[in-house]
Amino acid sequence: MNNHPYRCAWAQTDPIMRDYHDKEWGIPIRDSRTLWEKLILDGFQAGLSWRIILLKREAFREAFDGFIPEKIARYGEDDIKRLLGNPNIVRSSAKIRAAIKNANAYLAMQEHGEDFASFIWNEVGNNPLKGDGTGSTTRSPLGDRLSAALKKRGFSFVGPIIVHAWLQATGVINDHEDRCFRSDSLIKGNFITIF
Repeated sequence: MNNHPYRCAWAQTDPIMRDYHDKEWGIPIRDSRTLWEKLILDGFQAGLSWRIILLKREAFREAFDGFIPEKIARYGEDDIKRLLGNPNIVRSSAKIRAAIKNANAYLAMQEHGEDFASFIWNEVGNNPLKGDGTGSTTRSPLGDRLSAALKKRGFSFVGPIIVHAWLQATGVINDHEDRCFRSDSLIKGNFITIF
C-alpha cells in the first residue's frame, strides 16, 4: 500500500520542488511586501526553472537588502554593477532594472493609498479562484487583466504568463491538480502559515 499522498506532477520527484509544493506553493498570501517579493522573483524566473530561483532565493534576499522596496527603489548604477557581479543570483541587467522599477511602482501605489495586497485580492473578491484542476495552465484571464493593470502602474517583467505563475504560487489561483492532496486542503481552508 502506498502511503505517499499524490502531488501535482511537477512536484513528484525532485525533493526541492516537492518541499516547495507541500509547504508553500498555492497557499494564499495576503501580505503586500511578501506578494511583491514573490512577483520580483517570478520575474527573475522568466526563461529559467523555478528550481533555480528556489536554490538562489536566500542569495537574492541578501543581495537585494531583504527585498525592502524602499531600499531597492534607491538603487543606482553602482548597485546594478554589484548585482551583476554577484554569481549567487540570476545576473540579468534587464531583470535587475525591472526589480528597481517595480520597487518604485510598488511605492507609488502606496503613496496613492493603494495597498498592493488589496489591489490583487480585490480582483477575486478576496477568495482564491479554483483552477481547472489539471495543474497545467500557463495563462488565465485574471493573469491577463492583472498584467495589464500592473504595467499601467509602472511595473515591468509582469507579462501575462509571469503574472499567472505568480498568482498560482501565491494562492490567488488554486491551481493544484484535483487529485493533489493540497487542492482539497486549500479549498477547505486548511492553510499552513509560512510567513
